[in-house]
Amino acid sequence: MTTVAELLIEALAEHGVTQVWGVVGDALNPVTDAIRREDRIEWVGVRHEEAGAFAASAQAQLTDDLAVCMGTVGPGAIHLLNGLYDAKKSHAPVLAICGQVPREEMGSDFFQEVDNDALFADVAVFNRTVTSIDQLPLLIEQAGNAALQERGVAVLTLPGDVGGLDLPRHTPVPRFVAERPPAAPDAEAVRRAAAALNAAGRVTLLVGMGARHARAEVLELADRLAAPMVLSLKAKEGLEEDNPFEIGQSGLIGNHATKVAFDDCDALFLVGTDFPYKEFLPEGKTVVQLDVRGTHVGRRITVDHPLVGDARLGLEALLPLLEPKEDRGLLEKTRSSYLDWREGQLHFADPDYERKPVGLLRRKVDNPEGRVRPELLAAMIDRHADADAVFTSDTGMSTVWLSRFLRMTGTRRLIGSYNLGSMANAMPQALGAAGLDRDRQVVAFCGDGGLSMLMGDLITAVSHELPVKLVVFDNGRLGMVKLEMEQVGLPEFGTVLHNPDFAKVAEAVGMRGLRVEDPHDVEDAVRETLAHPGPVLLDVLTNPDEIAVPPKPTLEQGWGFAIAKSKEFVASAE
Repeated sequence: MTTVAELLIEALAEHGVTQVWGVVGDALNPVTDAIRREDRIEWVGVRHEEAGAFAASAQAQLTDDLAVCMGTVGPGAIHLLNGLYDAKKSHAPVLAICGQVPREEMGSDFFQEVDNDALFADVAVFNRTVTSIDQLPLLIEQAGNAALQERGVAVLTLPGDVGGLDLPRHTPVPRFVAERPPAAPDAEAVRRAAAALNAAGRVTLLVGMGARHARAEVLELADRLAAPMVLSLKAKEGLEEDNPFEIGQSGLIGNHATKVAFDDCDALFLVGTDFPYKEFLPEGKTVVQLDVRGTHVGRRITVDHPLVGDARLGLEALLPLLEPKEDRGLLEKTRSSYLDWREGQLHFADPDYERKPVGLLRRKVDNPEGRVRPELLAAMIDRHADADAVFTSDTGMSTVWLSRFLRMTGTRRLIGSYNLGSMANAMPQALGAAGLDRDRQVVAFCGDGGLSMLMGDLITAVSHELPVKLVVFDNGRLGMVKLEMEQVGLPEFGTVLHNPDFAKVAEAVGMRGLRVEDPHDVEDAVRETLAHPGPVLLDVLTNPDEIAVPPKPTLEQGWGFAIAKSKEFVASAE
């Protein structure tokens, strides 16, 4: 006979799921026991369910296929929520298997009972509780198919007395449908958009991850329109390398060239992006938007010509209708500005920067303790990491330095909580990436606040032999919050972190730990970190007052910094 739990795990194995992330416990004991007896699936026991959900989200994003996490009754299921919201907002197909109290106790406010159907109502595209074997195998198939087809989170809840129930003989193994044939935009809408682009003088492209699979078409589009190409952070992967039209990112991680490209264009063409920061987008332009999700069109900026469909198919239909533009002035102007900016940024990546006249002056202003510039650390990682490495980054300043100094060359991959914006995602997402391929280099850009929030799962890297390289930008601050406060004239408050020596913490749990305080030791430490065969934590003490200037700093922001710094000086003197 086959039990409910065995059928579920066999279905996942048949689909190709290789790992399940979670914490064992009561209601799901039959499920973990089924995993124990299934050679095709590895159980990865984490120290916090949130880490397991983040890991599964990363795996789903990297494979574009179903990933699985588990949390048992009540608190175990609740702990999954943040990682599952990351999966939801990243459109990652994740199945969460959750426990529940036995059926006869449901609704009685039993020990640890929570209403899973209510708990997961907002995060899940599918959310059902199995109460009868008659619901199987259809309920399992619906859960998996919903996650795969709607690119979101499916929650399947098993009461404590259900997982071990026997099923009738010859109950078919559930099968999931992963295929999602792409659709092209409406032909007439394409013709209208082409006419508008042909009529426009200068065009700027804003390109997102939804166009990564259409690299050749996007490059041809930029060439045909003589258009500078602003990339979203997630579009760095696949579209940044060998791209003569790329001018970096916009928003707080951006540079001045992107502002010029937006301000001086006549038409803005958004391709596969849901870039959320409206204040950085231009006004009064003709706007074309191509997106596979119609719900994304027009929700950030008023769109004159919507195109709903796959990016590659849409551009294949559009390109023959576009007239080549002779005026390449905007492209050349912004591209030159961008390259000059990048070259200027590299000055901060010189370990001897502060021994030179300009650097010596700046050190007295913003780095009197002579700490490592975070730009140097990010640049060394870029220089020495593998061409096929997977990178993750915590939300905050570590993502800023990644965006500016890490080039997505070769087949490098990039994962982060770039839609939810959660703390503590980089390390567990790196665990998930390493679980897919222990021979592939995985590097996490960790903030000290993010790492310490889920620090217990350093043990998971050791116990499951996941060879992650965790690089901690240890500035003793919640850096992005500090920056936000100072921009509006507030002195930093509540942002200081009293950190341990993270390298010693790593060594205490069995991981290789390194600590760097001198800029001249950074490169060798990065080399050693990346060369080590097992998990490593590199703790680098970085400058807490390093400022990432946005592409269009305002007078108010400048006054804000000045006022904030004066208040901080007075407070430190009291």
